[in-house]
Amino acid sequence: MADPSSSVIDDLYQESEELDLLVRELEEERWALATPAPGWSIAHQIAHLTWTDRSALLAVTDADAFAKEIEKALASPDDFVDEGARERAAMPPARLLAEWRAGREALAEALRAAPTGTRFPWYGPPMSVASMATARLMETWAHGQDVADALGVMRTPTDRLRHVARIGVRARNFAFGVRGLTAPGDEFRVELVGPSGELWTYGPEDAAQRVTGPALDFCLLVTRRANRADLAVRAEGPDADRWLDIAQAFAGPPGAGREPKGAAR
Repeated sequence: MADPSSSVIDDLYQESEELDLLVRELEEERWALATPAPGWSIAHQIAHLTWTDRSALLAVTDADAFAKEIEKALASPDDFVDEGARERAAMPPARLLAEWRAGREALAEALRAAPTGTRFPWYGPPMSVASMATARLMETWAHGQDVADALGVMRTPTDRLRHVARIGVRARNFAFGVRGLTAPGDEFRVELVGPSGELWTYGPEDAAQRVTGPALDFCLLVTRRANRADLAVRAEGPDADRWLDIAQAFAGPPGAGREPKGAAR
């Protein structure tokens, strides 16, 4: 039987390549273009991915070295991630691009070589091979969206979004907890239409509360790359409705999110 983590790593590779295509031919001055993330240029977005790939590689290959990174994070929880991006964003774009490529290739190789069942330390709960690859794909897609927005590019969604949607659904209780709210006791039914037209479903079919809509819109919502008012994601039930206001697929503080741009699609 094929290792399911292998297909996730393949999808991570494809997601990274798609973003690489957006930036590989950019003139040097365009790396300084502002993205929707306040204070972050295109260079900052790629620098952040480079930094996080390096952290993930340490977690997979050198637990002792990664433990030192945890100590740095605990010492400066508000600035740790941003500082890592700022340092690399100052590099010449060609060097930054080369470092990002080398780091993501090394991480993919390390994940493929990891024994089945291995769990790695992380800034939150330990991660399996599949969960580490899925988290990296989610972040690559989300930061890629920031880059695409800065360049005025409309990306074609793919069924790789299934990984992002799954994280978003699984992170429901975290989204409530990180805001000091009690998570609902019952599961929701989530029904999303993937880019290929396939229906992706999560949770019991007879759940009292549900969320429906295009998978792309749901992924934009849970990565906080678009405002709910601009998306065609709908909720039935008060708890499900509240979730759509606070949903996030990533660890850490939620941030300010995006301002609404107009009516729902």
